[in-house]
Amino acid sequence: MKKILWSAAGILFAILAVAIFFFWLVSPRTGERQQVGAVSTNFHWIGPNDKVVVERFDDPKIPAISCYVASAQTGGLAGGTGFATDPSRFSLNCIARGPVTLPADLPKQEEIGSISASLFFKHFILTRILDDKRDTVIYVLTSTKVLKGSPANAISAIAAQPAPTAAP
Repeated sequence: MKKILWSAAGILFAILAVAIFFFWLVSPRTGERQQVGAVSTNFHWIGPNDKVVVERFDDPKIPAISCYVASAQTGGLAGGTGFATDPSRFSLNCIARGPVTLPADLPKQEEIGSISASLFFKHFILTRILDDKRDTVIYVLTSTKVLKGSPANAISAIAAQPAPTAAP
């Protein structure tokens, strides 16, 4: 009887692992995201070191804007196997690489990217918000884990600047 229970538990675990992997594989990818670099911050004898990772998110609907996120990643044995929860420490800076023209059909608020900070539950979400009155794009990075009453967050804003017109 015990062997049957252990076999059933093993099969259930395998099905759950495949389902989670499939969900991750087919989950929508919003903006383009690329790791730019990393800085080692704490040495571990076993597993990777703790580090600060810098990633770039290109806004999928405003091609002239890129946002850079620096976030802490836990190393060691737990971090190397994916079971560690990364701390909610991050920063955000967005830049305009050229003229910023806002598309007419741009939603007032939209999630454009996320970073997984734990195996299952904690993520950092990058959201674009429009300030129509000031023609400004605001990017807010938040943690899905609430710490002491409010989530960790960071903000960056860019004013829309259309391309200059040629003089006659």
